[in-house]
Amino acid sequence: MRSSNPVFSRRGFSRDNGYAGFNTAPQAGYAQGNPYAQGNPHAQNPYAQNPYARTDVQNGAPPQAPVTADRMTMDDVVVRSALTLGTVAVGAVLAWALLPVSGTSYGLAAGSALIAFVLAMVQSFKRTPSPALILGYAAFEGVFLGVISEMYNSRWSGAPFQAVLGTMAVSGATLLVYKAGWIRVTARYARVGIAIAIAFMVVMAVNLLLVAFGVADGGLRSFGPLGAIIGIFAILLGAFFLTLDFKQIEDGIAYGAPRNESWLAAFGLTMTLVWIYVEMLRLVAIFSSND
Repeated sequence: MRSSNPVFSRRGFSRDNGYAGFNTAPQAGYAQGNPYAQGNPHAQNPYAQNPYARTDVQNGAPPQAPVTADRMTMDDVVVRSALTLGTVAVGAVLAWALLPVSGTSYGLAAGSALIAFVLAMVQSFKRTPSPALILGYAAFEGVFLGVISEMYNSRWSGAPFQAVLGTMAVSGATLLVYKAGWIRVTARYARVGIAIAIAFMVVMAVNLLLVAFGVADGGLRSFGPLGAIIGIFAILLGAFFLTLDFKQIEDGIAYGAPRNESWLAAFGLTMTLVWIYVEMLRLVAIFSSND
């Protein structure tokens, strides 16, 4: 089951023609006694041809501390994620400081968002991660976020700061719930969640068209109770995709994914966190408008 992102269709960790996603066996020690992994014809290590792969994982045996050279580790994911999110933050700060709120700034924000989208799509269809594409995406996404954050702050003072805190709270709570085992990321869980996300995006696209042609004034994304409900639902979708990201990272490390695949982990996490931040920013504005 290929993971996805609520904004962009995203690839998972891959090797050759294989895919390390939700149709494969989970990390070491999880396959034994797990009805999801047992009896699954795909429950094997897709990195088996990798000399650094943990071949013991596909047999469900405890890991034997294999050689770690050229194999993805949690440190790699943390470092790449910090670089990617740091690039987003720098781009946002510079855009906020250098681009005052104006029609020109809105145009630059829209252009930056479009470029970020194109770069993300190119990376999504590439077989291997490209740090240049990923950091380029992060930079242009940062410019977009900086402009819209300044726009929201000019009308709802402090909204971006509250949105950042809200994003941190959602991501932290999701990680805590995931690590506590309260959420089990199975193939069915992923399929149902992705189906809901696709339906949500289709509905939002139709709503956008209705608003663009003047049929509806804001529609489902209005600054009212309905808009708040949609915003909360969108944030919950973002939390769902975070759990898929966490699962992919765990599986990639357990399977011995190549080190450069950590860029894909950073890419996916960044897109999901950006999604949550934008929705949180809008939600803060809705609640502030109703005060």
